[in-house]
Amino acid sequence: MDEIDRDLLILTQDGIGLEERPFLSVAERLRISEEEVVARLRRLGQIGVVRRFGTRINPRRADLMANAMVVWSVPPDRIAEVGAAMAESPDVTHCYERRTVPGRWEYNLYTVLHCRDREDALRRVAALSRATGAADYRVLFSTEEFKRRPSGRIDPAAGPERGR
Repeated sequence: MDEIDRDLLILTQDGIGLEERPFLSVAERLRISEEEVVARLRRLGQIGVVRRFGTRINPRRADLMANAMVVWSVPPDRIAEVGAAMAESPDVTHCYERRTVPGRWEYNLYTVLHCRDREDALRRVAALSRATGAADYRVLFSTEEFKRRPSGRIDPAAGPERGR
């Protein structure tokens, strides 16, 4: 990675514009071509610096009012299989494994679903349970959102406002 790559990450970490040529303004600020912006992002993805480039919606504005975190207790010998199956589900937006706290918290697989209402969420969770055979779970619904932002942010103090 060079200085341009770092500046590119800073400029794109909070998203790009919803426009016909979303990389044009980034290219202009970096004083490189759009093609180079795309090539650099592609290379950063190939080497694992950029894990994904996607769209983030505001679930509530999209009328998805039931934000459900589902915690699952899955036997350790099935965690990879069940986790992979749940991660493939279009209903699941996040899926990850966490350590248990023996005797206190036995849930080791976590999924997040954004649904229209609680009943819809419960139906979808039950379908995931049937499809994977993971029967021990709890559904935790959000009641209020205090903060939401992308993780892994880069410090803008190192910012791209350098002359090139």
